[in-house]
Amino acid sequence: MPIEPDTKDWTWVLERRCEECGTDAAVHSPVTVPDVLREATVRWQQVLARSEVATRPDDATWSPLEYAAHVRDVCAVFVERLNLMLTEDHATFADWDQDAAAVDGAYRDQDPQQVATELTAAAATAAQAFGRVPREQWERSGLRSDGSPFTVRTLSQYFCHDVLHHLHDVGG
Repeated sequence: MPIEPDTKDWTWVLERRCEECGTDAAVHSPVTVPDVLREATVRWQQVLARSEVATRPDDATWSPLEYAAHVRDVCAVFVERLNLMLTEDHATFADWDQDAAAVDGAYRDQDPQQVATELTAAAATAAQAFGRVPREQWERSGLRSDGSPFTVRTLSQYFCHDVLHHLHDVGG
């Protein structure tokens, strides 16, 4: 059975603490992203070392391996969006269908060790990209394809929540 696409608008996490995972995105900024990613990467490595990492808990939920592959790709998507915001006035982000990416990328069949290596590299790239943004550029703006507005600051907050929420999803 294919997994139902997630169609929720998660931008509400920019306004209040996520009750599900406990993340308060408002405490984050581009300067906190490197530390969040360093800590999260260690936890993701532990998740990916599990013997049952590729097993889905049920037919409607990704396996920890699939979540990890997703987070790896999320890192690249957010670096791309950050770069657009820093180089274009009022940037608009291309749509990214995470569910199609999971199917097209065969997340379920990927090698956990390779995903661990790639996730570590992608997180390091994202940490460097966000960590080098000068404070005077934190309010540069961009729009998601659905019209949701972001600044560099709120993009970093949304990104931190995404990474941490998925660790919660897999008990990491």
